[in-house]
Amino acid sequence: MFNFLAPQKKAPVVEDHQAILFKKDKWLSLIGVFIGYAAFYIVRNNFTLSTPQLKDALNLSKGQIGLLSSCLLISYGLGKGVMSAWADKTSPKRFMALGLTMCALLSMCLAFFGHSYSAVAVILILLGLFQGTGVGPAFITLSTWFSKQERGWITAIWNCSHNVGGGLISPLAGFMMGMVGASHWRFAIYVFPALVALAIAILIAILIKERPEDEGLIPLAENKIVEKDLDYQHLSNWEILSKYVFNNPGAWLVSLMDTFVYMIRFGILTWLPIFLIQVKGFTHAEMMVAFAFFEWAAIPSTLLAGILSDKLFKSYRMPPAIIALILIIFCIFGYWNSKSIGMVTTYAALAGCLVYIPQFLDSVQTMEVVPPFAVGSTVGLRGFMSYVFGSTFGTSLLGVAVDHWGWNAGLVLLLFATIACLLCAVGLHIFAIRLHRQINSKK
Repeated sequence: MFNFLAPQKKAPVVEDHQAILFKKDKWLSLIGVFIGYAAFYIVRNNFTLSTPQLKDALNLSKGQIGLLSSCLLISYGLGKGVMSAWADKTSPKRFMALGLTMCALLSMCLAFFGHSYSAVAVILILLGLFQGTGVGPAFITLSTWFSKQERGWITAIWNCSHNVGGGLISPLAGFMMGMVGASHWRFAIYVFPALVALAIAILIAILIKERPEDEGLIPLAENKIVEKDLDYQHLSNWEILSKYVFNNPGAWLVSLMDTFVYMIRFGILTWLPIFLIQVKGFTHAEMMVAFAFFEWAAIPSTLLAGILSDKLFKSYRMPPAIIALILIIFCIFGYWNSKSIGMVTTYAALAGCLVYIPQFLDSVQTMEVVPPFAVGSTVGLRGFMSYVFGSTFGTSLLGVAVDHWGWNAGLVLLLFATIACLLCAVGLHIFAIRLHRQINSKK
């Protein structure tokens, strides 16, 4: 197994073919990580889609459904931490393909063995762990094949893959449900998407390439500058993590920033339906419209933020994030205090449009605060903190605060998270400027 996951080194490519092959391989790799990461969501969000049928089939309470969702969420955070760190020393394409295959098989297990509450919980914990194999290889691929000057808009394109994958599960399952009938919902929701994911796992193993140097190509110039004085080839995963991540202020700043971003995102997203119906008097239909605007507004804003960070801000990622976070403060006040349905919906959409900007740009910054060989480990630390702490604070802590002190306590927590995130973004920008000067001095 470990030999299978090791990077596969090829003979050096002749100089005349270097540029053409590098260009072809990097675009194939982008296509591979895009459809690959989208496929992870097909065999993850299918559980959420199945909860009404699962609740009836196993006679579960809402609390039990919530606990099952927490099993998946927390184990995913742990999986991102462990698996992303492991990915630094593996073949990105094989690691991602194997992880997606395991997720597909576990999705099938939900159909064939998920007939009790405890069995579903165990399968979801394992599913969450293997879901963590998707993001590390994607970031490693993007950071080694695409230069800093183009990484913003390229990562923005890749970042939309989770919206594509999350949006595909409903029509896929709905199509198969129409073919086999509602009584075979387990096959339609669990097995059929898993078969699609297995086909994509084979495809990404073909499309995604190894790191440029393993493909016999010359690495990006900026990566050669960072790595030329570092003897990293024989470092263990723990040595990479302890030396280049835990001792790196930039790695902690991107992780803390992502934690507070997730607190804002889940704090609004999780409680949006209840808040709009109970406090603002929305109907269910009006709430669904506002909810949709919150989610889908992320796509154009993410793409625009990536382009602006590349072109207008000269590959500095934090200025657009800082602007977005300042605007989020005003949007939260507007969302909380507006009375009309139109204004509340507008502020909710704007908050959704803006909150994904710092989340996305923080992910791009992650690839630029550590050496390329430590990207997976840094992504792992960031993912662990954002899912285990950030999402928990945004859901459970905010819920407890609202229960004890009312909805205004939720407002205070969201504002605290936004201000803390803003301070992290400012700190990251200062760190990025110093790092840029340090790298330039070595040229």
